[in-house]
Formats: sequence, structure tokens, C-alpha cells
Amino acid sequence: MKKIIVVTGASSGLGTCFAKQLAFEEPDEIWIVARRKERLEELKKEIEESTGVSVRVLAIDISGAEGARRLGDVFIEEKNRGEFEISVLVNNAGFGTYGEFSKTDVNREMEMVDLNCTSLTGITGFALPFMNRGGRIINTASLASFLPLGNFAVYGASKAYVLSFSVALAAELKPRGIIVTALCPGPVSTEFADVASNGARKKVRHGLSPEKTVEHAIKASRKGKLYSMRFFKWKIQAWASPYVDRYLGAWFTFKYCKRPSN
Repeated sequence: MKKIIVVTGASSGLGTCFAKQLAFEEPDEIWIVARRKERLEELKKEIEESTGVSVRVLAIDISGAEGARRLGDVFIEEKNRGEFEISVLVNNAGFGTYGEFSKTDVNREMEMVDLNCTSLTGITGFALPFMNRGGRIINTASLASFLPLGNFAVYGASKAYVLSFSVALAAELKPRGIIVTALCPGPVSTEFADVASNGARKKVRHGLSPEKTVEHAIKASRKGKLYSMRFFKWKIQAWASPYVDRYLGAWFTFKYCKRPSN
């Protein structure tokens, strides 16, 4: 049976790292999904030349329910060509916005929820019929999922959804032998800050290695771990979060953790 790895949000950052590193699991094919076709084509060439693994570029908008259905339709089309299974699904596509909710573009905030939550949920649901025992799902949540954050309200809430969904899904899929791992990174050196700030902050402050973050997540999923947090200070923050009053945490970050936005 043809084995496929699917990585969303593969045109940059963690998604690119996932595609490159998962190629060494030697699937029959890796599907890399994002809107920026040119970047995907460059990644396809790099992976195929370095590993020999076949890469399929899916330059589609997967945002929201309709976007999830687009990828779901591709799964059906593949089934019509022959039997296949998804050995690893990486739900990595997503973005954030900086700033007070009342001062940010509400349409952009809704688009974020569509991609971070609705799309991830739909794609997972459409993929599960094609997953078997030993299959793995990696959902990119965030350290922001553990506590409400001022100036980061919708992003934090959307990732709290991803974390909660991942934990519940892990429990439900355990009898089927499918592993679910929630990747909960803190600041990572990607394009995140540039997008979230609309260009006001070009680089993530104190960003750590995306390659090491992804390496740890892949190892955690292979071991059947529920959470992946590569760096010690991330683990400490996650551990301490239940002991912080949720309103106090939101107020403190709103007051003292200003995030620039154009």
C-alpha cells in the first residue's frame, strides 16, 4: 500500500523543517501543502535531490471549512487511483496577530480562527479514514495555549483549542493505535513575527531553532508522546501555567508584554 506523509504550512518555518526531516522516514510520497507554489517547488526540488523521496506539491488555500474540503477532495481522488494510507499528518498551517483585539483587523482575526482551528479540525477528520495503526498526527499548538495572553488574545485562544482537541483526539484514537502529538513551541526563529506584526517586527524575539524544535516533535511522535516541548524553559513555563490565575496572566501580558503591529 502506498504510504504518504502530509505536511501543511510547508512553505516556510516549521513546516519546511517537517517536510525535510520526515523525508528520512522514506515514505512513498510527501505531500507539501501551502499557498506559495514557488516556495513549495523549491522545497520539492531540495527534498527529492537530497533524499530521493517523491514530493507532491499542493499549492492550495486550505483555510476554513472550504479549504479543508479541498484537501479532503484530494484524498478522495488519490483513493480512486489506488489504495494508500497517510502514515503521518502534520497540521502545521497557521498564523498569529499581535496587538489588542479591539485594535486589530477583525476580519484577519476571523481568518486566523478559520485556519488555526476550523481547517485543522476538518483536515484531521478527512485524513482519519486513510490512517491505520501506527499512524501519527502532529498538531502545531503553542506555548501560548496554556494561558490567556493579552495582546495575543485570539491566537492564544485558537492554540488552546488545538491543544484541547489534540489531547481528546489522542484518547479517542489510542484504541486504533494512532498517535497524536501536540507540538507546543515557544518563540522560534521563523517568519511568524513578521506576519503577526504586519511587518512591524521582522524577527521573533529570542527565537530558538526551528530545526531542533521539529526534530524533537518527530522523536516525540515516534515514541507516542502527547506533548513536545524541546527546550527546558518552555517546559517550565507550561508546568507553571496552572498555578497562575488566568485573568492575572492575561492582565499582566496585556500590561507589560506589548507586541508591535502596523
